[in-house]
Amino acid sequence: MIRGLRRAVRIGYGRVGTREGARPVDLSHPARSPLGTAVVNCAVYQNGVRKSGRARPAEAVEVARKKRGGFVWIGLHEPTEEELGAMAQLFELHPLAVEDAVHAHQRPKLERYDDTLFAVFKTVRYVEHAELTANSEVVETGEIMVFLGEDFVLTVRHGGHGSLGPLREDLEASPEQLAKGPSAVLHAIADHVVDQYLDVAAAVRDDIDEIEAAVFSEAARRHGAGPGEIYQLKRELLELRRAVAPLDRPLQQLSDGGLPMIAPEIRSYFRDVADHLTRVTEQITGFDSLIDSILQANLAQVTVTQNEDMRKITAWAAILAVPTMVTGVYGMNFDHMPELHWRFSYPLVIGVIFVACLLIHRGFRRNGWL
Repeated sequence: MIRGLRRAVRIGYGRVGTREGARPVDLSHPARSPLGTAVVNCAVYQNGVRKSGRARPAEAVEVARKKRGGFVWIGLHEPTEEELGAMAQLFELHPLAVEDAVHAHQRPKLERYDDTLFAVFKTVRYVEHAELTANSEVVETGEIMVFLGEDFVLTVRHGGHGSLGPLREDLEASPEQLAKGPSAVLHAIADHVVDQYLDVAAAVRDDIDEIEAAVFSEAARRHGAGPGEIYQLKRELLELRRAVAPLDRPLQQLSDGGLPMIAPEIRSYFRDVADHLTRVTEQITGFDSLIDSILQANLAQVTVTQNEDMRKITAWAAILAVPTMVTGVYGMNFDHMPELHWRFSYPLVIGVIFVACLLIHRGFRRNGWL
């Protein structure tokens, strides 16, 4: 990784990923810019207002640093090592943070490297499905890494969802908020991510309601239904918990006031995001308990159904034991058997068998076994 950073050069939109030896860039990637680089957007903001024109990252940084109150916000999507290495040189990013941003698969966290903050957020998306099955994907996760400095914000996004384009537009529509600097962008990203958690949690709740209704339906009581689906939903809920739960500590750090990179007026906003995260965490905990209860109820229904089947089998076995016993006795072929040579012995035995079976059947029906 360090060798890759040393090889990196400052390159603009049109040249990133095209130098000899670099990993080929997928120009058809829907999240990449029309020129085929990882740079999705690059803008300079002065006192909360976006400056017109389009510049390369190095030029944008130079423009932002000319006047006080300006900063640059560069957005990347799944950059290569060389692409992010160029940004690392430009903003003097720590190699460990850069390595995490390239390879992704990180837990939500917040780390400080000198005057730069490195934050990792897990993004989530609810996967629509016509019917929940034992193999359904319900929650899809991605990642957003944020490098935050005094005059720059560098966002690195991994995954096919969680685009920050609409978020950028909303912020640009509120210049008074954007004028508070890079920390306002970090808050907006955190708030955006947690709002996604709320939306996904609500959608998962609908799936839980459907599973609950299915488990307690008449068909489920007859046949037993859905242990695979219930367990799959529990696994997907665990995926959501892994994205949500670790974010609590970073949000507390951002709102406590121990980080000089965070503007004092933004800290209260992070406390509000932390409150929303707590609500999501409580919802997920409740969902997990509810799914456990549904799974136990489903298994109990299966057990009850099996017990009912065993009682029916036992009852019919008891009824069939009567003719089996009588015919077994008369099949011994002894010479001296009661009524063996009487003309009406056969219909009498058949009648006795029928009456005995009828009485046993009636007794089992009265007791609920049949």
